[in-house]
Amino acid sequence: MSTWEQREKYLVEVSQRCLKGHKTFDLCRSHLVNSSQISKGTIYNHFSSEADLIVAVACNQYQQWHDLAQQNRQRYEDPYLCFIFHHCSRIYDLLKQQDFLVDRVMPNESLLENCSEQYRQRFEALRAQNIEWNRQVITEIGEVAGFDRLELAIQYLRGAMINIDDAKSKYDDPKLYHQLSYALTQLIGHSSKRLPKLKDFELWLSEQETNSHKPLH
Repeated sequence: MSTWEQREKYLVEVSQRCLKGHKTFDLCRSHLVNSSQISKGTIYNHFSSEADLIVAVACNQYQQWHDLAQQNRQRYEDPYLCFIFHHCSRIYDLLKQQDFLVDRVMPNESLLENCSEQYRQRFEALRAQNIEWNRQVITEIGEVAGFDRLELAIQYLRGAMINIDDAKSKYDDPKLYHQLSYALTQLIGHSSKRLPKLKDFELWLSEQETNSHKPLH
């Protein structure tokens, strides 16, 4: 990774820290000067517009979701459980870390038209990658005719994550994930599936807490 890439990665991480707990993207490039201890000129070289900054942060969150998706692919052999627990994991991380949810501002055609080409292309590629992962897993669970199940699930998840974030839901509430799993199961047309029980989510939450306290190697 070049010095330029390292600096950009650092600036995006600083941006995410500044946005923790926020419900609107109220961060500007000028705000990063004090927070990052990097000169205004350097920051403006990395992000030529406010749209660049927003899209760069969105790209990073989409990449984090994809990395999480790959981990869950390895963890769950059953595609149904992989799909359910992956999206539960996204909500768990959002609530526990109090991250800014980029679904509030992206995708946004106006922002994409006003950002640099490199950021637009990166975002579109990452979003397509995210959609394709969901498509593949839903297909493996079993396609159900009648509706575009992928579109239903993606639209529901975006709205659900915003509503859950607005409600300041507790990240350690098993009922939250149990309800989400029920809704997702219905939307993908597999109401006959055996839903994970409330106790399954209690155990899953316990495992999440244990894993979060493991030392990094």
